[in-house]
Amino acid sequence: MPEGDTVWRTARLLHEALAGRRLTRCDLRVPTLATADLTGREVTEVVPRGKHLLTRVEGGLTLHSHLRMEGAWITYADGERWRGGPGHQIRAVLGNADRTAVGYRLPVLELLRTAAEDRIVGHLGPDLLGPDWDPAEAERRLLADPARPLGEALLDQRNLAGIGNVYKSELCFLAGVSPYAPVAALPEPARLMAAARRLLEANRDRVARTTTPSRRPDRRLWVYGRGGRPCLRCGTAVRKRAQGETADERVTYWCPRCQPGG
Repeated sequence: MPEGDTVWRTARLLHEALAGRRLTRCDLRVPTLATADLTGREVTEVVPRGKHLLTRVEGGLTLHSHLRMEGAWITYADGERWRGGPGHQIRAVLGNADRTAVGYRLPVLELLRTAAEDRIVGHLGPDLLGPDWDPAEAERRLLADPARPLGEALLDQRNLAGIGNVYKSELCFLAGVSPYAPVAALPEPARLMAAARRLLEANRDRVARTTTPSRRPDRRLWVYGRGGRPCLRCGTAVRKRAQGETADERVTYWCPRCQPGG
């Protein structure tokens, strides 16, 4: 599931493959960009902003993409077989003489002026993996609505950018608070901000996301994905329930014994 660490890693791979080189191929397979062609332009950089990817190209243009639940960018060497999915799932192809980046199942793809990037990312809170990370500002935004359920507040990218469903569940567990408890029940907000930053930094270079000390594949996460199975800390059955407006995509996991309230 793409979250801030996955997006950061994707941006790095895209930057290494494309930045500083001119595009020899550009194929944007969405109706609104059917006539757009970036061929011949140099890619200046690819940067992450929360869960957003910004591919900046010569001439003051930015190709903005968002992975959401199923999207992915994969880079290939010249002549390498593409393996990210069937052709009808490809939404973007950016290539140079040596590498090709292919975007699969991208739910968001748009071209805009680089100077207008604030239109799509200006509302975001401090980026957990960005150079502008400001834990005090993130804490202030999180606490601005003390009655809001903690899980929902952590997912709100206007508070802090980069947390998705996995980290929401894991951070609530580490804080010892139910994701359904109000933000006001959080005992040490500053400590939670530090934990969020630490976890995303630790996982940005890993393919297998890990939040526990265990090296066992089935024990890498404290509660996420463990519905009905024993809590790794106390043995109580982990609960699973939908949360938020788009509940089908926001399944929450928590231990009722380790995380009271809510």
